[in-house]
Amino acid sequence: MTAEQGQGAATGRNLSVLIKVRRALPSLRPAEQRVAQAVLDDPAGVSESSITTVAKRCDTSETTVLRFCRAIGLAGYPELRIALARAAQWEENDQEEGAPSTGRISATDSLADVVNKTAYADARAITDTARALDLAVLEQVVDALSGAHRVDLFGTGASALVAQDLHYKLHRIGRVSFTWADPHLALTAAAVLGSDDVAVGFSNTGTTFDTIDVLKMARRHGATTIAVTNFDRSPISKVADLVLVTAAHEATFRSGAMSSRIAQLALVDCIFAGVAQKSYDQAVEAIEATYAAVENRHETRRGA
Repeated sequence: MTAEQGQGAATGRNLSVLIKVRRALPSLRPAEQRVAQAVLDDPAGVSESSITTVAKRCDTSETTVLRFCRAIGLAGYPELRIALARAAQWEENDQEEGAPSTGRISATDSLADVVNKTAYADARAITDTARALDLAVLEQVVDALSGAHRVDLFGTGASALVAQDLHYKLHRIGRVSFTWADPHLALTAAAVLGSDDVAVGFSNTGTTFDTIDVLKMARRHGATTIAVTNFDRSPISKVADLVLVTAAHEATFRSGAMSSRIAQLALVDCIFAGVAQKSYDQAVEAIEATYAAVENRHETRRGA
């Protein structure tokens, strides 16, 4: 095992149980999802409750609670209680430092509350994503993008904006990249990719059919496929050679994809920095050249 792989494994072991639960939530059975939601809603309360109490609270059986524990990688309920107690302590420490007790925005919140909760949720999304990031996978993604003949980036809605951001960044250092938001154009682009190319699909939920179909097409034609999602067991992960997972938690106004977009953009910055570092001198020269091109235009207009 390499040092990077060891660090990735350590990250997995130390990952907050609440992040694990959020990631697993869509792939759980309905009864297990009720247990998961109870854990997310009240981690401290569950940590202090018996398995029988939790099962009754979630209108299910103790066996289901045990299945839920194993589904998120824990040996049993005692391990879950310990992990939740630790997570609850982290949450309590955050609140003592002035963080909001919840990221949910209510109809009665003041504008100051809205600003405070939004800033907290965005900052937390970045921090949790960095903490949960598998560095071994990130390194493989950086290597794949660095060695690609061309890189095609796919996403819809807010994820299309993130794909566009990575396209801009790669283009500025001379990497051949394209971004496609229209599903028909995306499929035709994926159909002409080959073994020297890379296709990257962005989908917070991991269930966006258009993006999944594009990665399927790209993989069928031999391209390396990469998924960026918030849920590592989502359908998009099954059609990706490499999966990078964010750790955003959308509490309110979910359709706006606020924290998820911030987490994806932070991950894009990590990817870009890694790719640029692979050819450091050339990347710096390209960035300076592109900056100078725009700056000269500004100077020309001021002098006109």
